[in-house]
Amino acid sequence: MSETGESKSLIALAWPLMISFTLRSLLTSIDVVYAGQLGDSAVAAIGLFFPIEFCFIACWVGSSSALTSHLSKAMGEKSEGQLAQLLKTSGGMVAVLSVFFACLGGVLWFAAPHLGLPEGVTEEFRVYGATAMIGIACCAFWSVLPDSLIKAHHDTRSTMVAGLISGVGNVVLNTVFVLGLGWGVFGIGLATGLARLGSLLYALYRARKLEAARRERWKTEPPPRKRYGKRPGFTEAGLYNRPLAALLALGIPSALTYVLMSTESFLVNWVLSRFADSTAAIAAYAIYHRAIMLSLMPVIATGVAVLPFVARMAGEGRYDDVRAQLKNAFFLAFGFVVIFVAPGCWLGADYVAAFLSKGARTRELAAFGIRYAVPLGALVSIPFILCRPTFEALQRGAPGLTMAFVRYLCLSAPLALLGAHVARSLDQDPFGGLIFGLLSGSLLVSLGFLAWLVRTLQVLGAEPTDASVAG
Repeated sequence: MSETGESKSLIALAWPLMISFTLRSLLTSIDVVYAGQLGDSAVAAIGLFFPIEFCFIACWVGSSSALTSHLSKAMGEKSEGQLAQLLKTSGGMVAVLSVFFACLGGVLWFAAPHLGLPEGVTEEFRVYGATAMIGIACCAFWSVLPDSLIKAHHDTRSTMVAGLISGVGNVVLNTVFVLGLGWGVFGIGLATGLARLGSLLYALYRARKLEAARRERWKTEPPPRKRYGKRPGFTEAGLYNRPLAALLALGIPSALTYVLMSTESFLVNWVLSRFADSTAAIAAYAIYHRAIMLSLMPVIATGVAVLPFVARMAGEGRYDDVRAQLKNAFFLAFGFVVIFVAPGCWLGADYVAAFLSKGARTRELAAFGIRYAVPLGALVSIPFILCRPTFEALQRGAPGLTMAFVRYLCLSAPLALLGAHVARSLDQDPFGGLIFGLLSGSLLVSLGFLAWLVRTLQVLGAEPTDASVAG
């Protein structure tokens, strides 16, 4: 809810995040644009950092998903005690993780020369990776706390503003550090970290204001509905027995899901590094990866809105509303890809590839990936993106982790290798075969995930609620 306590639909929660995530991804992708002006080695270095960045994203999303889900539930129950427990516990958890990622930045600096990377890429990756990771640890990770609290309040407009502050800051700092001062990939990495500082400060300001309004509102609102019977994991007074365990029970599966995502990028980059034109292939995959992430930003934003929305609705037993709102979200997501993403990729592939790369081979591979693979990849990813946060909102972390394991370890990587092999045997480019192998694995898992969610909502919708028990 906002400062006024107004309830919102899923789409109303999602549209500010769609704007924010799309613009932020576009502005964050400026890293690749500036790297493209430095050379393909710089682009490849940023591409190699993607799997490591996924580790940060994994912990950030895992922490944020768990905290947002539990905070949303606590607000639905109007439990001041639960809110205090969750915020105190998550503060200590974030502090530990921030120290860990700062240390990881140091590890990257010393380990880069021993990774067997292509000549010219090693030093670029070493500088960019260490700088970006330390900046992330110092400025980005702390945003978990205010960001989760803001989303639990259903104030996605503030989330939008915070994202725009970060994106615009990234552009300004990259311009100053790279073009103005000539700091190269060090400037790009530094800008990536510092750009999030303004976003963090704004989020802290909004979170404090929302909490002050909530406390005043709860003084005059009716008390929360009564809970019947003692719930597992809670005391008689309605507080968590072990708040850290409650957060980890949801946060760890969510984080591991993203860790598994990073294994896909790691394996792909490892395979591409063995290609004859390895630097061009790695750089082209980096461009393709950025393009598909940009195309999926409105869908990812909707998935972020799903978490606090479904958590609140499930707490009230309104599963019919959950099903109806999710159906609308799926329809809009597929429509967006078909109407906007596919034509945009088809018409703009050559221009984007030429703008982001210098080598002819890199441009050729990147244009192929953008024109053909990005629209298909976006379509097959929609169910996975929307199903995972729905299960997390229901405080079930196992389904997302299970399907990620199947997708990234059991299907995607083997099918990618098979695709490259088949392409070679047919005298086709193995880069295209690898990409389409990845997409086939994504399709199979997305269909299975969607069927699982439909069945789960049917079962939950048939269960009696507290209100029916009371009656």
